[in-house]
Amino acid sequence: MERGKEQGMVVMPQQNPLEQLQAKFKEVETSFRGWLAKQSLPVEAAVVTTTSAAQGAAIGAFMGTLTNDVSSSLPTPPQASLDAQAMASLKQAQALSGGPLIQARNFAVMTGVNAGISCVMKRLRGKEDVQSSMVAAFGSGAMFSLVSGMGGPNQIANAATSGLFFALVQGGLFQLGQKFSQPPAEDIYYSRTRSMLSSLGLQNYEKNFKKGLLTDNTLPLLTDSALRDVKIPPGPRLLILDHIQRDAELKEKQGRRR
Repeated sequence: MERGKEQGMVVMPQQNPLEQLQAKFKEVETSFRGWLAKQSLPVEAAVVTTTSAAQGAAIGAFMGTLTNDVSSSLPTPPQASLDAQAMASLKQAQALSGGPLIQARNFAVMTGVNAGISCVMKRLRGKEDVQSSMVAAFGSGAMFSLVSGMGGPNQIANAATSGLFFALVQGGLFQLGQKFSQPPAEDIYYSRTRSMLSSLGLQNYEKNFKKGLLTDNTLPLLTDSALRDVKIPPGPRLLILDHIQRDAELKEKQGRRR
């Protein structure tokens, strides 16, 4: 009797604690994004700008601790002996090598303005593309130039130049990221399979499905023998087949093919 019970028990595979933590964080992030998407545009823009500025300030403060020692060791020439061009160059160097507070301010402005403009552009245009990314980068570059004091005597012209430089760099990085972030062609045939395995905590067996060419289209046809052929153990096989039986759409497809 005891033996029969042991045979009927399904042993769940142990999950990595780090993967569980990542999954929990992603769940919280998804809930927060869902709540944020329901808010009005001013509220969403304010929240996104504030949170991004806080993250940027933390990064800037850390970077400032690394550059503070270097900037403090550099001799400061008397400002009276410097012409306008030299003074502008000195301010640029100080902006890039300032202490934690200066860098926290600079990074907070860059990240906050960039995220805020991106949020507004995405809500207004209904999509996030290279044009929106470049507009946000232009705004963050211009504000960084004004706040950091890198503009020199002609602040407006230098702010526009900095904004244009940021926009071009951001646009290039966006296009590069789009090119390399596209999944391999074969992955589109396993999207539902990947989602199913992740929900069951069996994502390690995705390679078995790919090795046996068990694509999303084969899910309604899966049998215990088919899963056994791709070297999936008994416990995970039972979970997968039970999930398919409980899925209304897959079950309906099974009935059509019989």
